[in-house]
Amino acid sequence: MNVLRQFGLRVRQLREKREWSQEDFAEKADLHRTYVSGIERGTRNPTLTVLERIADGFEMPLNKLLEGLSKK
Repeated sequence: MNVLRQFGLRVRQLREKREWSQEDFAEKADLHRTYVSGIERGTRNPTLTVLERIADGFEMPLNKLLEGLSKK
């Protein structure tokens, strides 16, 4: 599985764990809901700025958000 798909699954798991809709999370991360959907599906390649917004939306440090992701 590629890293974009792994990251998308991680975002979805973190969001669902908090029982947030994509729209709820998009608002918290200051992103558009369709962009969040693309990230979760692994079709978007977020920039560092967007990664920071996502981490802030989850109220966690960026390194924790990326923890466990691998190219393999």
